[in-house]
Amino acid sequence: MSKPILLLVAIVLTLGSCKEKPKQQSDTTSTQPAMAAAPAFNADSAYQYIDRQVAFGPRVVNSAAHQKTGQYLIAKLKQFGCDVTEQPFTATAWDGTKLNCLNIIGSINPKATKRVVLASHWDSRPVADQDPDKADQSKAVPAANDGASGVGVLLELARTIQQAQKKPDVGVDIIFFDAEDWGNGEKAQNDTKDNLSVNGQPIDFVGFCLGSRYWAKNLHKPGYSAYYGILLDMVGAKGATFPREGYSQQLASSVVDNVWQTANRLGYSPLFIDQSGGAITDDHLAPNLMAKIPMIDIIHTSPTMGGFFPAWHTADDTMDTIDKATLKAVGQTLTQVLYNEQ
Repeated sequence: MSKPILLLVAIVLTLGSCKEKPKQQSDTTSTQPAMAAAPAFNADSAYQYIDRQVAFGPRVVNSAAHQKTGQYLIAKLKQFGCDVTEQPFTATAWDGTKLNCLNIIGSINPKATKRVVLASHWDSRPVADQDPDKADQSKAVPAANDGASGVGVLLELARTIQQAQKKPDVGVDIIFFDAEDWGNGEKAQNDTKDNLSVNGQPIDFVGFCLGSRYWAKNLHKPGYSAYYGILLDMVGAKGATFPREGYSQQLASSVVDNVWQTANRLGYSPLFIDQSGGAITDDHLAPNLMAKIPMIDIIHTSPTMGGFFPAWHTADDTMDTIDKATLKAVGQTLTQVLYNEQ
């Protein structure tokens, strides 16, 4: 994935695109109303959508696989009844490369005034810089978990809603952000040109999160807003754990509480652990700080060992990393959160 420097527990790792700073655990005790009836999320179907993306090859911006995958995602969203908005843009990477990018937005129940954003990035990292085999470090990442897993969950969520007899009352905007994973933590330092900060601390994207920053500055509809947002990043691996991400706690704690308590009530507390994680520089920051949409990050980190999932930014981020039980936990939790909205 694209994360700058992750600090978890006692281990300091220089990572490619996110920073993590330990935060204090927050109180999770609150009274929740009865959960609404929600349709079942099909993890087998989500798995197939992930597999299809990986089959195109690494979805590196400017590649043929990237272009074909974009066409596939647009077609699937339309098939599932979404109003689709394509947001092409050109970005300059940290190394000067001109990137032909595309954010893809699929809107469900577009006339609803109360809206929720669900997002994931769909591009692949161009180099497997964390691979232990130096021969593989120059290769593009297959990106089954770090990218395709969140997209697969959201495609299945769109299909689930389309086929359900009862739709959620809230409008849903599914956003696939592009060019999240192109940055370089060593050669793109001081990427603070957007002048974003949290509690007075500048956000250094080190060249990552280009699509979310573009979208937050160029909303796909004039005056667009949403009650809140949820970002999925690396949500399909075996043994995944999702602590409460640090910036999410600071910027959208009520949304974190809602999602984690819903997961707990569904029996998924072994994954959605009630523990504070680090603060990750990721695609949820620009929507929070630029578009003023409180967005949280569901992201796989280890609260005990530090770092992301073992195949992060390596050539081993293949379909072998994907676990249907993890997809089910994340997808069913999101489905229930949407159907609880009134």
